[in-house]
Amino acid sequence: MGKLGKPLTILMADDDEDDRLLTEEALEESRLVNELHFVEDGEQLMDYLYRRGKYEHLAGEPLPGLILLDLNMPRKDGHEALEEIKADARLRPIPVVVLTTSKGEEDIYRSYDLGASSYIAKPVTFAALVDVIQAIGKYWFELVELPPAKLGRS
Repeated sequence: MGKLGKPLTILMADDDEDDRLLTEEALEESRLVNELHFVEDGEQLMDYLYRRGKYEHLAGEPLPGLILLDLNMPRKDGHEALEEIKADARLRPIPVVVLTTSKGEEDIYRSYDLGASSYIAKPVTFAALVDVIQAIGKYWFELVELPPAKLGRS
């Protein structure tokens, strides 16, 4: 929970529209009350976090409590975005869960080296995705103590 008991926002960065839709449906099926916002690439992710461009209206709102990050995105890939997030003292505390199709050892090692909190290969069935989303919700929003959400500033 965030300030005043409000559920923390989940931000998903994924360029695949079907994956975004399935994740949204899995979140609903999981009965998580967290808001889920989407961006389509690493550039949009950083604009959202820094409250730039079309996300300026979010200035003063808390930053997301969790980022679900795909690695293979256009413009700025997940590794580049992860590196930028973890290099910024204000963004660094946000847990970043890599949720991607890659099971490659190099991607796994590199993600953890850059500061990923977890690495999960996207499941191939909807039922398995619901299980993953439930596990993410239980772990990150029920078991783990997260630092208070910081307010986003431009």
